[in-house]
Amino acid sequence: MNYHWLFRMARWARNPPSEGRVKLVLAIILACIVLFGIEYIWGLPDWMAMEPRGIRYRP
Repeated sequence: MNYHWLFRMARWARNPPSEGRVKLVLAIILACIVLFGIEYIWGLPDWMAMEPRGIRYRP
């Protein structure tokens, strides 16, 4: 492990993030999990699917 990360962990232990910041991060993680679950169960709509485009692609 890098010394930089050890110093960062020590600083976080002395000055932990506020409760609001923790709630914000957890809300973002929860939103990502929900979006992943929706995409995994139902898939992407056709208008969001990417078409393969390469050198030989001609519209």
